[in-house]
Amino acid sequence: MPELAEVEYFRKQWNPGIGQTVKEIIINKKARVFSGQKTEVMIKCITRTRLNTSAAAAKQMVFLFNKNLWMGIHLGMTGRMECRPKNQPTIKHDQLVLKMSSGHQLIFNDPRQFGRVQFFQGEGVPPWWAKIPPAILSKEFTEKEVADFLKRRKGSPIKAVLLMQERFPGIGNWMADEILWRAGFHPAARAGNFGIKSIHLLFKTLREVCRDAFRVIGKDWSDPPNGWLFNHRWEKGGRCPKTKVLLERKTIGGRTSCWSPARQKLGAERR
Repeated sequence: MPELAEVEYFRKQWNPGIGQTVKEIIINKKARVFSGQKTEVMIKCITRTRLNTSAAAAKQMVFLFNKNLWMGIHLGMTGRMECRPKNQPTIKHDQLVLKMSSGHQLIFNDPRQFGRVQFFQGEGVPPWWAKIPPAILSKEFTEKEVADFLKRRKGSPIKAVLLMQERFPGIGNWMADEILWRAGFHPAARAGNFGIKSIHLLFKTLREVCRDAFRVIGKDWSDPPNGWLFNHRWEKGGRCPKTKVLLERKTIGGRTSCWSPARQKLGAERR
């Protein structure tokens, strides 16, 4: 499933439509991605409006049109955003197409339909957007909040805790592994065992990985450098970029985890 930086990258694929007017909307009304939405109302309201701006938060993105219109998109597991030239025909799994006055076609394509499209019109912020917690790189995301959250989830493995979107929005499997590898913490370490120094290191590394992900993947989908764990996680015979020791893999907290046994040892979190 796309994570923080991937969502930012896909959000920007619709940038060519900003400032343009929606001339026509094509929707696959049978698609699960529109479940619970009044698609006819959505088509009527957004047609002939202007796309003003967009934003990404956690694993979601939102597109704002004039007349207080909001369109939220969650990519799910296989969703992607595309911008195609004028008159290029739709292809299989195109669930949403916005034909813009510039000639661009803004596409949401989702083969498995685990994504979601939401619509809101009115004053204020849609409830589904307002409930997203503070971004990890925001001033509202604090070390104290992290410490308190770990305390409340003290019996859970830290890998599972980092995937909890109510505190770590946008963090998914590869980012959680990258954070723990850089900080030197074993993914099975219990959240309640983290000492003051370890919490500080975890907080600092969370923000570092987010910044790096935005800079590399979020910018233009560049390949991460080989110094990251990312490139070696599923590599056959993959080795730790720092210690050159074979990486280990195991399901922890319900998700497959990858770590370096020479670098990430249980007990290191107690500092």
